Amino acid sequence: MPKFTRNELEEAFAHYVAVNDQASRNHDWKAWADKFTEDVHYVECAFGEFHGRENVREWISSVMSPYPQMDFPMDWKVLDEENGWVVFQCQNRLAHPTDPEGPPFQFPTWSKIHYAGDQLWSYEQDMYHPGLAGQAISAWREAGGRLLDRQMKME
Repeated sequence: MPKFTRNELEEAFAHYVAVNDQASRNHDWKAWADKFTEDVHYVECAFGEFHGRENVREWISSVMSPYPQMDFPMDWKVLDEENGWVVFQCQNRLAHPTDPEGPPFQFPTWSKIHYAGDQLWSYEQDMYHPGLAGQAISAWREAGGRLLDRQMKME
């Protein structure tokens, strides 16, 4: 018998995506960390491992605050309701900064997350090519993209 029903896992993942979208729109990455269990284990290929929701909150707020305009459109997902895993690919996308019709600057990320129940996730691992991430961000900046000051207060 599966650990979670497909419907429960689908709903939890839809909530996960909605929280990401809301954090991106509202520039509130501190609230984004609330989708994880207090003892979450988070593995990020370029930044290392984080243990605990508060460590994830501190890290994500720091790393994402300069990029309030980044969004994460979903490419595909695979659900394993028997074990509570979701694997997906999304784009880390920055809209063209000076041409509304211009192509976005983006790079793919593959993530694996483990569902703990009650709309909370106990594990996440993000994998991407750091060189491609750097190229996308550099190209976006060369096209006129501007980072926000990390010390700037987000409201």
